[in-house]
Amino acid sequence: MRTEALNRVKLVFTLFDVNGNGYLEAEDFDLMATHVVQAVPGAEDTAKAAMAAAFRTYWTTLVGELDADGDGKISFDEYTACVLSPERFHEAINEFAESLAALGDLEGDGLIRRPTFVALMTAIGFGLANIHSLFDAFGPTDTDRIARATWAEGIREYYSPDKAGIPGDHLVGDLAA
Repeated sequence: MRTEALNRVKLVFTLFDVNGNGYLEAEDFDLMATHVVQAVPGAEDTAKAAMAAAFRTYWTTLVGELDADGDGKISFDEYTACVLSPERFHEAINEFAESLAALGDLEGDGLIRRPTFVALMTAIGFGLANIHSLFDAFGPTDTDRIARATWAEGIREYYSPDKAGIPGDHLVGDLAA
C-alpha cells in the first residue's frame, strides 16, 4: 500500500468523522449526506436521493465488513482495512463516485461547472485551495467545466491502494485546510 493512498483515506476519515470522536458512525454519514445534498439545491431530486443512498451504502458496507463487535463504530485502522481493499469496497465506491458526479451534473450534459464542484467538495470538508487544484488537475474545458466521467474515475482512483501521482493527491498535503 502506498503512503499516498493512506494519506488520502486518512483525510477522508477525518472529514467523515463529523463529530470528531475518532470513529465513523451512522450519524456521521447521515450528516455528510445532508450537507452534500444541500450544497446543490438545483440538483434533480433523483440525483439527491441517489447521493443519499450512496452514503448509506458506503456506511453499510463499512459496518457490514468491519463491525464484528456490533458497536456501530469504525476506527481508522478498521476503515483503511476496508476502503483500501478493492475486493471489499469496489461496489460502494463505484456507487458513491457515480452518484457524486451525477449530483454535480446539473445540466445533464455530462459536465460539471467549477462552482458546483467547489460547493460539493466544500460540503464534504475539503480545503478550498485543494478543491481548485483538483479541479484544475482534471483538465477543465475552456468554459471551466470537467467531464462527469473524469470526476467519477478520479474518485475511484482516490481509493486505490497502489496509485500515486493522481489528481486526488491534490486534496492532501501542503494545501490541506
